[in-house]
Amino acid sequence: MTTLGLIGSGHIGGTVARLAVDAGHDVVLSNSRGPETLADLVAQLGPRARAATPAEAAAAGDLVVVSVPLKAYRQVPVEPLRGKVVIDTNNYYPERDGHVAELDDESTTVSELLQAHLPQSRVVKAFNNISSEHLRTLTRPAGAPDRSVLAIAGDDPTAKQVVSGFLDSIGYDAYDVGPLAEGWRYQRDTAAYGAPYVRPGDDFPGPGHPATAELMAEKLAAAVRYRDM
Repeated sequence: MTTLGLIGSGHIGGTVARLAVDAGHDVVLSNSRGPETLADLVAQLGPRARAATPAEAAAAGDLVVVSVPLKAYRQVPVEPLRGKVVIDTNNYYPERDGHVAELDDESTTVSELLQAHLPQSRVVKAFNNISSEHLRTLTRPAGAPDRSVLAIAGDDPTAKQVVSGFLDSIGYDAYDVGPLAEGWRYQRDTAAYGAPYVRPGDDFPGPGHPATAELMAEKLAAAVRYRDM
């Protein structure tokens, strides 16, 4: 099984770690505050989990998830991630991250920023448009009629295959949106952000509903650039 490294172990990172352990993967968790602050989470996850520094988690992972606030993306270690597939879960929140000119003018996207920071890694955007509660509860076995899709985007086809295989192992199908430049279609404030897993009238995050490929395609097609609004 895969060893999953996690740089950032908050709501999404911690949930991905739980799903990975349940699927039989080993996980190496990290955050900005130090391995000792992850003792409770490691204890909950059991013997397949351990805590480390971000550089150690990056080095240990066959596949690595970066789930840090956008404002901290330049702190992601570069050299230990050389040649590796990296899943980026991030979104841009100016009120949290400060304004980033190239995101404000939409000349690039969040995951393309991380890819530029990690030029020798293969970045795939995933997990950014689903709440941690929905991510935890909507897992289904392969072939289940109500299995949900998760959107992915990336420039490397092999990397997307690796991520698709990991998603399959934790209970999801992958919906390939295209290259990283298309990741804006399921960023914050688009129809594909959260909405595929919510039905009209639900409280958010609510219980969560399966998202079919057809529904995801509909929501992605409805995306509009801010500059075009």
